Amino acid sequence: MRLWLKILAVVLGVLLAAVLGVYWWQRPMLLTGTGYAAHNACAVTHVAGRDDPDADLPSNPLVPVLRTGTDATGAQTSVLGLLSRQRAWLTDGFGCTIASQQPALPAPTPVDAAANPYATAEAPTPDPAVTAALDEAFGADLDDLGRSRLGTRGVVVLKDGRLVAERYADGFTADTPQLGWSMAKSLTNLLVGRLVARGEISLDDDQLRPEWTDERAGITIRHLLQMTSGLRWDETYDLNTPITRMLYLEPDMGRYVASQPLAQAPGTQQLYSSGNTNLLCSVLAPSRGGADWPRRELFAPLGLASMVMEADAAGTPVCSSYAWATPRDWAAVGQFVLDDGVWNGDQLLPEGWLAESVRAVDVETAETGLASGWWANQLPDGSLRYPQLPADTYWASGHDGQWLAVIPSERLVVARLGFTPDADSRAVQLTADLVAALD
Repeated sequence: MRLWLKILAVVLGVLLAAVLGVYWWQRPMLLTGTGYAAHNACAVTHVAGRDDPDADLPSNPLVPVLRTGTDATGAQTSVLGLLSRQRAWLTDGFGCTIASQQPALPAPTPVDAAANPYATAEAPTPDPAVTAALDEAFGADLDDLGRSRLGTRGVVVLKDGRLVAERYADGFTADTPQLGWSMAKSLTNLLVGRLVARGEISLDDDQLRPEWTDERAGITIRHLLQMTSGLRWDETYDLNTPITRMLYLEPDMGRYVASQPLAQAPGTQQLYSSGNTNLLCSVLAPSRGGADWPRRELFAPLGLASMVMEADAAGTPVCSSYAWATPRDWAAVGQFVLDDGVWNGDQLLPEGWLAESVRAVDVETAETGLASGWWANQLPDGSLRYPQLPADTYWASGHDGQWLAVIPSERLVVARLGFTPDADSRAVQLTADLVAALD
C-alpha cells in the first residue's frame, strides 16, 4: 500500500508540474487576454459611459473563460476568477491604465468645449441623397445579423465648415465617446506639428534615446512619424505578439519598443508599427507634461472636451491606439486639418504642415498610401488607392473600421465610428456617396 501511495504521489507531482509548466508557458498569452478585457471594461464603462463592455470584445477562444469585475476605480479580469489577473485603473482625464497599482498621473488640463463650434451645433436635417448614403452606412439593406456585423455606431459629416449630417446607432448618442484606435496616430502628427511650429523640435532630430549607442542613434523623429525607423516589429493583433504585448503587458511601452533591434537601416523601408508611434511620444511627452501633453497641446486649444488619450503605467500617452472622443469631436479634428491647422483664427500648425504630412512616403513598403500618421489616396506613382474618391483625399484610420476622411477639394469631412471586426465598414463607399450627394 505504501508503494502505491508513493507511486500516486509521484504521478500527481508530475501532473501538477506539467500543469504549472503549461500555465507558465502560456501565461504571457493569458495576460494579454486579461489585460485587453480589463482595459476594455474599464474604458467602455467609465470613458464611454456604457454598460455593455462585452459588446466590444473580439471573437477569441479565451473570452468564455474570462471573468471581469468593474468598480469605481476601474476593472479587473482573470481567467476563471483565479489566474493571470490584470487590473485597469481609472484616472480622471486620462481614462484607464493597465498597471499593478494606481498610476501617478498629473492633474488634467481643463478643456472648454466653447472653443469647438461643433460641440453645440444644431443637429442637421440632411437632404434625401445624404439620408440614403447614411442608410447604406448603417446597413439599412441588411438583416439584423448583417447590421450587427457592420457595426456602424456614429457618422458625422461636415461640408464647408458646417455640420450637415449625423446619425447614431441605438445605444449611442452625440455625447458618447468612441475609441478611434489608430486614428490616435494622426493626432500624434498634430502634436508633433505643434512642437515644430514653435521651433522646439525638428523632424530630423536624432539621438532620441540615451541607451541607443549603436545604429539606432540615427533614427529621427521623421523616421518614427513615417514608420521607417527600421526597428523590428510585428503588428499582428494576436495574443502575445509585440503589439499586444506592448499594449497589455509592458508598463513602459516606449522603453519596450526602444529595446527592439534594427531589422533594416533607418529610412529604407516602411513597416506599420504602433511601436514607432508610442516610442515617439515617449521621447516627446515626458518633458511636456507626460500624460497631460495631448490635453494641453491639442485638446484644450481645439475645445475637444470629450477627447481622452489614455496613458501607460509610466505616464506616457498611448499615442498609437487609445484616443476616445465623440464623433463630433473626431470630425472637428478633420476640420482643423482641412483648414491647414487654423482654429478660431489662430495658426496652430506650420503653414503647409498637412500638405507635407499627407504625402505618401516613397520608400519600399507594404502599406499602400501610408504617410506621416495619415493615409493618402494618391500614391507616389500617381495612382489612387481608392479610385472612387478624389485624388486629394486623405484619412485617419483605426482598428475595427474607424475612419476620418478629409477631402480639401470638396471641403468635406466624414467621421465614421463603429465596431466592425468581421465585415467591410462601408466607410469608403459612404465617403464616395457623400461626395456625390453634396457636390
